[in-house]
Amino acid sequence: AGSFQEAGVIQRAYSLNFPLHTVPARSAPCPPWSAFSVSSPAHVAELPSVPKAEDRPGAVVVRLYEAHGSTVVAWLRTSLPVEEAMLCDLLERPVAAERLRLEQRGLRLSFTPFRVLSLLLVLRQ
Repeated sequence: AGSFQEAGVIQRAYSLNFPLHTVPARSAPCPPWSAFSVSSPAHVAELPSVPKAEDRPGAVVVRLYEAHGSTVVAWLRTSLPVEEAMLCDLLERPVAAERLRLEQRGLRLSFTPFRVLSLLLVLRQ
């Protein structure tokens, strides 16, 4: 019922296409851990994948997109040891001379409707 945003179509599509798989583990407790989290007031920034950068050893590419057709500010948090972060194009070339500031809340990202952002995160070795 309602719009595709209200019905949670995108989340249900991810659940269908990328089901959660369980892996047998030893009985030792393991604390919860997440490499990335995205927060926004509207919860609309999606994080579909995090591949290794092709031409930069020790770097990963994070692609996010706004999926609900709204303008929103989202915060990307990571537990990885990020040395520097920059916007890049789909070929992983930096698009701006300035680096993104890693603040206590994470990286502040501004999205317009259906915008895709690619970030190059260089990790400390």
